[in-house]
Amino acid sequence: MSHSAPPASPHSSDAHAHDPHGQHAKYPFLAHHFETPAQQFDSGKLGMWVFLATEVLFFGALFVMYTILRFKDPQVFSYASQYLDTILGGVNTCVLILSSLTMAVGVRAAQTNKKGLLSICLALTLAGAIGFLVIKYFEYTHKFHENLKWGQAFYQPVNEADAAAVKVEQKPIDNPVLAIASPNPSAGAVPVAMTALPPVDKSAILAPSSGPGGVATTAMVVASTEPAHIHHSGEAHLLDPALPPNTHRFFAIYYVMTGLHGIHVVIGVGVIGWLLIGSLRGRYNSDYYAPVDFVGLYWHVVDLVWIFLFPLFYLIH
Repeated sequence: MSHSAPPASPHSSDAHAHDPHGQHAKYPFLAHHFETPAQQFDSGKLGMWVFLATEVLFFGALFVMYTILRFKDPQVFSYASQYLDTILGGVNTCVLILSSLTMAVGVRAAQTNKKGLLSICLALTLAGAIGFLVIKYFEYTHKFHENLKWGQAFYQPVNEADAAAVKVEQKPIDNPVLAIASPNPSAGAVPVAMTALPPVDKSAILAPSSGPGGVATTAMVVASTEPAHIHHSGEAHLLDPALPPNTHRFFAIYYVMTGLHGIHVVIGVGVIGWLLIGSLRGRYNSDYYAPVDFVGLYWHVVDLVWIFLFPLFYLIH
């Protein structure tokens, strides 16, 4: 009694055909330079893993930079992290974790030919990605309003009331190493750093040198004319007497790392939206789900990067 062999899965390595052209006729999605769907799927997945490896190296370099800056100025990171909204960061973390779950369920739905469930999962994942960006937008705009920026702009009062609350003076200093560099050597020294101190105390707070002009011979001294308050009481950050030198470094690395991660989320919104359109048109099924699988891998890595960013910036003091 003879038994017929079961048909080979299109993603199985055993799915060989004696007639490659017959394979192309059977599977319209099969590219002309591949002989079988299995070969196409394996090649695509290998390429995706290589791409994700470069992403890990890219963010890995940024994490090394973060480690160096934190080791060099631990007081800066301890102080500046109080200005981040832990609740919004936690909500964003939950949103991304849930979106990663719906993406995984969507990949499984594509593999099992559940087209309706696939569309629902892709829509939920897309909603999570957009929600993350919306929350991040509110975080960024609040920080810009409070002048929590990178570089010299961090040391400027956020409004006229705050400018009136601080007294700015210049005085010569003896140690040029502690001086503020002039961003324009021909124009002379331009003070860029300030701090707020109690009314009876004055102290020079100096920033690192910047630009090719070397160091200057003046430093900025700021004395508060009102009692100092922390940022959460509604006062500007310059009125906080605990403001350490080089606080702008924290926000520089914060915007670099979270901003680049946000760009990856924007890319994810685009490709997930493209998958959703294809799913609604019935493009993906148990024979052809490679794009869903590959985008799912990308989205998991994006989520994983944020899982590291959140505690490093928001939780560790």
